[in-house]
Parts: sequence; structure tokens; C-alpha cells
Amino acid sequence: MMVDSTLAQVGKNLSEAITVLGDGQREQETGPDRHCLSRNSVPGPLQADGQDVATILNLVHNLIHEEEEDKFSQHRMQNVGEQGHMALLGHSLAAYISVLDRERLRKLTTRILSDTTLWLCKLFRYENGSAYFHDDDRDGLVKVCRLVINARYEEYASEGYAVLNSKQPVIYQSASCRPGLGQHLCSQLGLPLSSLCTVPCNTIFGSQHQMDIALLDKLIKEDLETGKLPLMLIANAGTPGAGHTDKLSRLKDLSDQYNMWLHVEGVNLATLALGQVTSALMAATRSDSMTLTPGQWLGLPAVTTVTLYRHEDPALSLAAGLTSSQPVEKLRALPLWLSLQYLGHNRIVQQIRHATTLSQQLLQKLKSLTSIKTLVEDELSSPVVLFKFSQAMSAGSSGGSVEGYCPGEKEVLDAFNRWLCDQLAHLVPTSGVDVVVLEDDGTYVRFNPLLTAAVLGTQQQDVEDLVEKLTELVPLMISTLCLRQNFKEETHRHSPLLTYIEEPSWPGIGGVRYEPQSQGMDESRRKEALERIKTELLKKLQKLDTDIIFSTGPEFGTEESCIFVGMVTEDIDVSELVDTIATLGKDIEESGRLLENMTEVVRKGILEAELQLQMANEEKLIEEGLLRQLPLVGSMLNWFSPVQSSIKGRTFNLAAASLDSTELTYSTKAQAGRPSLQDTAPSSLKRLPGQRLFRRSGANSDSFSETSSIGHTEETTAVCSSTHPSTSRPEPEDDLHTANDIIPDNIKEFSEQVHTQVESKAASEEQQSESQVLELSGR
Repeated sequence: MMVDSTLAQVGKNLSEAITVLGDGQREQETGPDRHCLSRNSVPGPLQADGQDVATILNLVHNLIHEEEEDKFSQHRMQNVGEQGHMALLGHSLAAYISVLDRERLRKLTTRILSDTTLWLCKLFRYENGSAYFHDDDRDGLVKVCRLVINARYEEYASEGYAVLNSKQPVIYQSASCRPGLGQHLCSQLGLPLSSLCTVPCNTIFGSQHQMDIALLDKLIKEDLETGKLPLMLIANAGTPGAGHTDKLSRLKDLSDQYNMWLHVEGVNLATLALGQVTSALMAATRSDSMTLTPGQWLGLPAVTTVTLYRHEDPALSLAAGLTSSQPVEKLRALPLWLSLQYLGHNRIVQQIRHATTLSQQLLQKLKSLTSIKTLVEDELSSPVVLFKFSQAMSAGSSGGSVEGYCPGEKEVLDAFNRWLCDQLAHLVPTSGVDVVVLEDDGTYVRFNPLLTAAVLGTQQQDVEDLVEKLTELVPLMISTLCLRQNFKEETHRHSPLLTYIEEPSWPGIGGVRYEPQSQGMDESRRKEALERIKTELLKKLQKLDTDIIFSTGPEFGTEESCIFVGMVTEDIDVSELVDTIATLGKDIEESGRLLENMTEVVRKGILEAELQLQMANEEKLIEEGLLRQLPLVGSMLNWFSPVQSSIKGRTFNLAAASLDSTELTYSTKAQAGRPSLQDTAPSSLKRLPGQRLFRRSGANSDSFSETSSIGHTEETTAVCSSTHPSTSRPEPEDDLHTANDIIPDNIKEFSEQVHTQVESKAASEEQQSESQVLELSGR
């Protein structure tokens, strides 16, 4: 069989391009050209000479995967299988077919459009329907509404919007519809927002996410009495949030009664392709139009959305834009036409059935978890599963009620469930779970494999992994929820050192702020001290050998200079945790106060040291005599008659700003008043070998670990620096070096500088004394 050479080349080029662009794990090139292509993000002028295809594809590849090299994070990449390649090939073929002569193009596009329409109508049980293919998933509804306006207002084509003044059209939508859908519809049609009527959902009977039909009937009658025209009703077959389906059969009867157009959309329409369909969903096939998204359901990239509708007047369809006389616009269906042929009827049904099976599998697993609440419409056939951690349900499993532990319980639980979804999405990325916020029910974790399974390649093992991780995370949330009140009480016990921070949006045990105890400090200095203590305290806490996460809290939190403690296990000793935070904060504050006063202390100490060194040198001259200070004579005298100097060394105490004698120090071989590191360590940091911090004795060290960091607490003690006057023989080692192991690095460095300055002063004094002696001897 002969194949068009250009057509074969298109397929070959596409295959090569996909290979180059999709291989993100291939061996990285190391040439300078690649570095320039991947890092030069600033647009530049067009090069004078053209580049080959390989160079251009490498540039696109580097731009796609540039963030992956900079950030070691896991991104959800669409699983582009062979059916996805067919969809991509359709876009290339559409450009190639558009250059054919007009007659051949017309025949080809007519065949593609008619085939695709027929297949979709048969697949989704929508008989005698027409299809409109569009990129924006809202565009089909806009065109259908324009069709209804043309049909209901006979003079609309000639008079335009003036005919709408006589009877204002009204469009009814559910409160559970997509946000902004009605507003977009009015803006595209030029209708006022008063033409949009949002119908509340049921509050007493039935699902809380289904349209209230009795109230809808009442609203329609009120509009008719005021001279308005009920035009269209938008219903849901799977709400965007909870995946619930409206009572489509009753809505269809109500639409026929008031001569309204019924439009249905939602993810549950995909199940119309299955062999067994619920009666509630089968009513969607009686609607006047419905919007399908087969690209999302089947994992087809860049495939158009389809709106199926029934109308007998082709002229009105052409006026509304649902059909076009331009053959090129009909080529939008080409990628879907190729993909449907490649998959075939059986594989399409198999993929949709696989997604619904995953939902049922997860739903059955969740029933065994007592702390998880599910929200599904029909447990026997629901393709969307919503679940969340429930405080009321966890009370029985934790051995007691947790009522009263959390002010603002709803906000706290919402924060916990957001954290739960983030953890599950990170631990099992192929599950495709995401967060959904329902107006009355709060935050839920949503599992919707109809939209994610084909893209991410979700399998039954992924559902098993999801349940396993969920089982591990639930006890952690229960223990954290129960210990929040204990953390608050322990923090109040350390008042005014610590202040408890009430932040319901934080998924953890709570927040705390260390308050500096310096009085007479202005507001600006106090804020600086708060931020400095918070930064140092956070560093020390993050270095501790514990499973607890310490952070600065929510990104958009209102409190400043606070430290927030994350999830904790049930064996955590909250009192030790709070004691450690208070102890470390106090040490940091004292060290900071010492550093702040260091300049004045050292200045006064140096002046006093100069005076004492000068007096010591004068005493040395008197005691040893003038001859011993001469260079040659002094050496001879010291050789024949050594002198025992009574001048003792001095220790410069930075904390006391004074010079002390070193006689006691060198007689006992230990620094006087020096505390032991073991004695100054906080009690919470003393533990048995192999035991993590803040764990009660006898606790299991292998319990759930959210994160692990290794570090030790640095203790702050007194800082001393020793100085010695110049003598005829060297004095013992300075006390400064004996204390190096217990003082902070910044204070140690500063004390060494002071020690050097004092010794240089002593040396200068000695040189001055020797020069005076030489002058006297010369005279």
C-alpha cells in the first residue's frame, strides 16, 4: 500500500520529537552550548542563521526540564501513552490536511466530523445528537445558550438585544455548579447578572449537594409572574466538589413543563459508557445538551471538549456558532477521531470501568477506619470518593472524647485534613488525591480517578498504598488533637516567659512565642529581640534529636516571631517539650544580653587592667632592682642568683569586668566557679541511650516518625579570659583555653580578641619600662 511521503515524514518527526522531549531521565549533556540553552532565560534577538531541528528540540527539552534540575521535587507528569501519541499526531495532521485543495478538504473534514459525532453519541447513549468541538469547556454552553435565545426570541436575529427588554431571559443553575460559570455565561452573551438565578441545594431531604427542586419550581413561578422568561436550566451529573448528581429525571419533567432547555455537565457522565448505568444517571440522555470531556477521562492530551445537543433547525445552529462552514474549524475533531479509533470501544469502556473500580475499592477500605468520614452519593456506584479525618469519630477510637480540646474545632479539623491530603499526595503521588472545600461540610480529601487515573496510571496497588499511609497518619492526628490542650496549659504554666499562640489553621500541636524579660525596652528594640530569639531558638530546636517538626508556622499567619510545633505521637511528654523551649529561650536571651553589654564591660575592664598592669610593672622594678632590667647584666644576675617573683597572674572575667588572681586556679588545676556541662544541661536533654527527646520512659522508639533530625543543644556558660603580666619566666596556660569547650563561638572569639589586646598592653608597658631603665643607665 502506498503511503504519502509527507504524511509518513510527519509521523516520523513527531515520534522523534516525543522521544527527545519526553525523556527527562536521559543522560545530561555537558557541553557549553547546552548550559547556554538551559540557563539563558532572557529573550534575545533572532539569530541570523537558522538552526537545525535537533538543536531546537534540545532547547525545548531544556526549558521543560529546567526546574527539575533546580528543585528536587516530585511533579505530576502526565502519562502519555500510545493513545496520547495518536492525539498529538492529530494536531500535526490537522496542519498538514489544511493545505489540501478545498474540495478534498471538505470531504475529509465532513467524514471526520460525522464519524466522531456518531461514535460519541453511540458510546454515551445520546441518540440523534449533534456535536460541537471546542477548546474552552465553557464555550459549548455559551453557544447552546445563544441557540436557545435565537429559538425563543423569533426577532432576535433582526432586532438583537432590544427584544430581550420585553421578557428578560432567566438562566437557572445549581449552587454546586462550577464557580464563575454563570457569570462567564452572562458576560459572553451580554446579559445582566439579574438574568442568572442560583438555586440553593437541599438542606433537609436528600443530598446537600443536589438542587432543591421544590424551591426551583417556586422560583420559576415567581419569574413568570414578573414577566420574565425561563430560558435554560444547568444541572450537574457529578458536582465539581462532591461528585453528586442532581435528580435529572424530575428536572427534565420540570423543564418540559416550563419549556426550558436542560443542559447537563459533570464527570459522572463518563459512566454512561458502561454496561450498567443507574437510573438517576440515565436521565441525562434525555437532556437537550450535555458537555463531555473525553480527553480527561481517557488520558488524551490536548483533546477538545465535546458538547452534544439536539436541535432540528440547522440554520439556528449555524447562527449560534455550533456549526461552521469553514472546513478548517472542523479539523478540531481530528485528534479525538484518531484516538477513538486507536482505543476502540472495548478499551474505552475498560478504562472508565477501571476508574470506577478504583473508587469502589477505596470506599470499601475506608469503611474499616473508624476515624475517617466519607461523603459519597451512592456507595454502590459512586465514581468520586470524598473522605476526611473526623474529630467526632476519633473520640471513640482514642478512648475518650476530645470535645473541648480545640477552640474553633472546624478550622482545626480543616487544617488537619489539608495536611492529610498533602501527606497522601506526597507519599502516594499516583493516587491523584486533592483537597476540596465544601461550603457546609468543610475540607475533604477527594479521590476522583475518572480525572486522574488515565493521566497518572493509577492501579489497585496505589489504592492499597493510599490506605496503608492513611492508617499510619490517622493515629498521629488523633494524638496531636488530644495533646493540643495539654500544650496550651503547659505553655501558660511558663508565663510570662512563654506565650501560647492560638492559630487554628496550623496542623500541629500549637504555637509558642518566647517573651524577653528586659524591662524599659522600646517597641522597636523589643521586636528585634523577639525576632533574634525566635531565629536562634528555631535553629536549636531543629537540631534536636526528635521526630517533631518545628517551623515558623502558616505562610499567611497573623502572628510574628513565633515557633509552631507540628504533629506529635501519643508518647510525647508535653511538659518536657515546653520546659526545653523555655530553657533554650532563656539561655539565648542571657547570651544576647551578655553580648549587648560586652562593649561597655570590656572597655571598663581594659582600663582597669592597664592600671593594674602598670602597678605590677612598677612593683617588679622595685622588687628585682634596676640592674636586672638591663639586657646583658640582668641575664648574668638571673643566672647566678635567680629571683623568685611574687607577681601572680591575673584572669580577666568578662562577665564581672574585673581582673582576678590566678593563684587559686593553678593551685587547684581547675577554674574556680566553673559549672559542669552535665550539671547545666536541661533535664529534658538527659535521656537513656537510644531514646529520642521528649519521649516518656518505656515508649516505643519505633513509632511513627514524621521527620527526623539529629543535633545537640548548645549550652551557654560563664566566659573568662586570663591575662598575665610580663615576668621573667612563662606562666601556666591561660584559663581562656580551659573554658573553650563550654562557651559559644561568638563570645569565645570576642574574648580571645580582648585577651590579645590586654597582653599587647602588657607588652607595651614592659617595653616602656625597659626603655626607661636604659635611659637611666645611660645617664
